[in-house]
Amino acid sequence: MTTELNIYGQALGKELPDWHSRGVLKKVPLKGDYCLLEAIDIKHSRDLFDAWHSIDDERDWTYFHIKRPITIKQCDHYIASLATSADPSFYAVINHATDKAVGSVALQRIDPENGTIEIGWINWSPLMKRTLCSTEAIFLLLSYIFDTLQYRRCAWKCDSLHESAIHSAQRLGFQYEGTFRQMQVSKGRNRDVRWYSITDGEWPLIRRAMSLWLSPANLDEKGKQKQRLAELMPQKPEK
Repeated sequence: MTTELNIYGQALGKELPDWHSRGVLKKVPLKGDYCLLEAIDIKHSRDLFDAWHSIDDERDWTYFHIKRPITIKQCDHYIASLATSADPSFYAVINHATDKAVGSVALQRIDPENGTIEIGWINWSPLMKRTLCSTEAIFLLLSYIFDTLQYRRCAWKCDSLHESAIHSAQRLGFQYEGTFRQMQVSKGRNRDVRWYSITDGEWPLIRRAMSLWLSPANLDEKGKQKQRLAELMPQKPEK
């Protein structure tokens, strides 16, 4: 690939003659085969409270910026605050099988001018983990970001010690970019932050892999995937 130089002999980035600012994010419902994402609302509070309390301990909140709401009143206050936020823009994840909210997620750092956005505040309850809903929820967000809004980049960041979030990012096709050391203080502790991303050029093959994995044709008689998502993902180039 030839790098373009300016009159001073300095390298320039790829020219984007057709680029224009992308659409503003709208909280439209995102419907899949297994789940629905809709703008979070106080009506989801009871379902989310029950889902988050479906186990007795707070292990799922270790790397979250806040502690798990102890009472339904606390949860109502928390959900109400999320519902009024524009950036991050929060969604509740509704399981079609139960018609109940089982998790929440957000789109944040929304930048239409540069076509960049980030998936964050991922808060899956135990009722949602390792289910088709968890993968499809991210798939629906990525489809909205790249296919509908036509953004150029979607980021994902997580605590450098959060092993399950790191595994999820890699499993879903996000590419590791680097670690920002001492980026945050969370619950009185240092947080180094790992950054990942998917670009619009990478999305078509990732979309194909996720679509194949979510397809009923990939489910056996027990409802388990015949092929792992990693087997369907495009191979990463060797460094």
